[in-house]
Amino acid sequence: MANLMPAIFFGHGNPTNALMQNAYTEGWAAIGRGIPRPKAILVISAHWYLPATRVTISRQPRTIHDFGGFPDELYRFHYPAPGSLALAQRVQALLGPTSVGLDEQWGLDHGTWSVLCHVFPDADIPVVQLSIDETQTAQFHYDLGKRLRPLREEGVLIMGSGNIVHNLHTYAWGKHDVAPFEWTARFEQQTQELLLNEDANSLIHYEKMGTNAILSIPTPEHYLPLLYVLGARLPHETVSFPVTGVEGGSVSMLTVQFGTSNNV
Repeated sequence: MANLMPAIFFGHGNPTNALMQNAYTEGWAAIGRGIPRPKAILVISAHWYLPATRVTISRQPRTIHDFGGFPDELYRFHYPAPGSLALAQRVQALLGPTSVGLDEQWGLDHGTWSVLCHVFPDADIPVVQLSIDETQTAQFHYDLGKRLRPLREEGVLIMGSGNIVHNLHTYAWGKHDVAPFEWTARFEQQTQELLLNEDANSLIHYEKMGTNAILSIPTPEHYLPLLYVLGARLPHETVSFPVTGVEGGSVSMLTVQFGTSNNV
């Protein structure tokens, strides 16, 4: 499919990545240079997690600084991308009969802008966010991703933003060059193998993977965006991992890309 956009899950990590140049941000920038320019971007971020399915409709979504205790420079940072009512309404139609509310209040949270400011630094591509309904099952979220699949043929980049492993209780705060915990490394490797083997069922029912999964996903919001992107995958479609790494021993920065950059 010559015009098929990739679908990409980004491990976003610390919001200060917005201000930094490191291996992660350089990898994100390389992705932006390597894929076709999307007409619009639909983001499923770990940080819009509430008991409803909603989609943003603001013409100029605000930059949300949804964190505390960070440098002042980060609170002054803005990513002034436009919104898209047309994309929001298209998402609403594709996801029916699931009720999808049109939301004017939410903007772009740091799961979105801390990555996109490196992928598309000009902030000139329309961005819409889709919320994660915290009351629903993992299967529900995967199924929504499948229904979003047609967007890829319409020039829309489907982007998930979270972390496959996200355990802040065990995070090595203030330490540098911390090796991944054994369970972090094992779960990340297992996830990659399941993705390569197209074993969506195991990834949906991740709790059956035992202790490694329980420690890696103590709460689901950072993992669920992967299932939306996984749902948007075509059968036998290429998967790659263009950005790798672990922060603080227990936050995976793995990026998962379905589809090749040249759309072969």
